[in-house]
Amino acid sequence: MSSRKQENVQKAVEKLQAEKLNVSGMTVKTFGQLDIVVSNAAVNPQMGNILETTERQWDKMLDINIKSAFFLVAEAIPHLEKTRGSVIFVSSIGGYVPFELIGGYSVCKTALLGLIKAMAPACAEKNIRVNGLAPGIIKTKFSQGLWNTESTETETSKLTLMKRLGMPDDISGAAAFLVSDDASYITGETIVIAGGMTSRL
Repeated sequence: MSSRKQENVQKAVEKLQAEKLNVSGMTVKTFGQLDIVVSNAAVNPQMGNILETTERQWDKMLDINIKSAFFLVAEAIPHLEKTRGSVIFVSSIGGYVPFELIGGYSVCKTALLGLIKAMAPACAEKNIRVNGLAPGIIKTKFSQGLWNTESTETETSKLTLMKRLGMPDDISGAAAFLVSDDASYITGETIVIAGGMTSRL
């Protein structure tokens, strides 16, 4: 696993090790191979009218939300090729139906949907599968502005058919499926996990 901050890596490693899992912040060096890459890094430096997004904010979102996702996987391809590995890009329901308050972020997530489609053919030639996840509103620190009070959570929940927000565990099962042998004939696809929020036909 990786992060912009070493302490975040260490915290995640320790938490997973406490669950008796064998994990490391330096995967290839420790385990000798790389089987799966999950690209989940994202930033959202602007909230409000998309027309107020500055060039600096756009640069930050494009660099981290799109370019870093591409180059992470590009760097991993020689390792994944050896193991017939699998890639997951984490997009968002906002990639299908943009959120008005986070328009720039939503545009980046739409771009990730395209990146999945664009990379799948080239990676298939190397026996690497590339798929995506498009979560809805998940109760994490990143989205807390949408649920941090009872009234905002109630209003946000109304956007879903299930009338509740998602939890991280709602996403992990789909991720595990996509990188498993059960999904060995799936590539270039994105699974929406959004409690029934509108996404597409």
